[in-house]
Amino acid sequence: MSTTENAIASAEAHSAHNYHPLPVVVASADGAWMTDVEGRRFLDMLAGYSALNFGHGNRRLIDAAKAQLERVTLTSRAFHHDRFAAFCARLAELCGMEMVLPMNTGAEAVETAVKTARKWGYQVKGVPDGRAKIIVAGNNFHGRTTTIISFSTDTEARADFGPYTPGFEIVPYGDLTTLEAAITHNTVAVMLEPIQGEAGVLVPPPGYLAGVRELTRERNVLFVADEIQSGLGRTGKTFACEHEGVVPDMYVLGKALGGGVVPVSAVVSSAEVLGVFRPGEHGSTFGGNPLACAVALEVVAMLESGEFQRRAAELGDHLHRELGLLVGAGGVEAVRGRGLWAGVDIAPSKGTGREISERLMERGVLVKDTHGSTIRLAPPLVISKEDLDWGLDQLRAVLAE
Repeated sequence: MSTTENAIASAEAHSAHNYHPLPVVVASADGAWMTDVEGRRFLDMLAGYSALNFGHGNRRLIDAAKAQLERVTLTSRAFHHDRFAAFCARLAELCGMEMVLPMNTGAEAVETAVKTARKWGYQVKGVPDGRAKIIVAGNNFHGRTTTIISFSTDTEARADFGPYTPGFEIVPYGDLTTLEAAITHNTVAVMLEPIQGEAGVLVPPPGYLAGVRELTRERNVLFVADEIQSGLGRTGKTFACEHEGVVPDMYVLGKALGGGVVPVSAVVSSAEVLGVFRPGEHGSTFGGNPLACAVALEVVAMLESGEFQRRAAELGDHLHRELGLLVGAGGVEAVRGRGLWAGVDIAPSKGTGREISERLMERGVLVKDTHGSTIRLAPPLVISKEDLDWGLDQLRAVLAE
């Protein structure tokens, strides 16, 4: 057996089979490139589902982490530490908000947003105890905890994990009329992905996010934007909501906030909303730890320059122009997305999304499929135009086979 086959066989024997990874075993990575245990190089066109927006081994982030590793990595929130205040202040400023509640994973941040919205509903809006309702969109992906999968429409994510948590109503994504009809006095929040990533990089109709913002403001309902995948530069702006000039009541952030170095997530909102918490009502031992704050502070500093947003916008325009040429005769049925983020629907005659991903892997490009016939492209924002074009050349070659 090869080194790759041995490593995969060992993983299969000793780990739960809750993932179906491509048969590549990564040993090192730098920028937009990864090298496997056999020494083969691969262009990373997935970037850890946007966790690696700034590339593998980004020097600024690694240096920030190394410096903090020598000082202190964890205090728990039982004590203050000297990186916490700066992290919260700078992230709040980046978001145009007032307060930050840091967590670790994206799912934890979504759970925090749910708890925040409910508590706000009871304490501020005056919803009767136990009656709070949160409206979400069909085809959403917000995480995999039992509460979150309770409002998923993905059978694979839900099956055999019940009983499910009540308090959620699902409406079609992009449909303002149905959303308006679903809002009642007991509605405390509407929680949406400004672009639905796992669903295949679905961009809502023009005016939808602005309509949600107007509707929620009129009806005294929180607009919660899950920007875990879409935020922090991916779409060509700091937040995907900005494409419609929208500022939600609450951002849910994760993935790229930790720079691909450590898991960092956060809920960012106003003092009125996050001010509902009192000591002991919510927390996390690792949330806002010194190492996480040091790395995330550097992420915020990098985003403050605007460089990565500009790169995503410019290279994204190029990416979508080139992908658009493949629609129809090129073996692609449709392309969606914004910035350096695209969902590409493969014509059935060319193979499934998984088959296309495997054939791209053989040519040195790593992507991931979703929903059968779709592949997602989300390269690190540091990718060069030359490398991006090379990756697109490999896709053209696979589709021409």
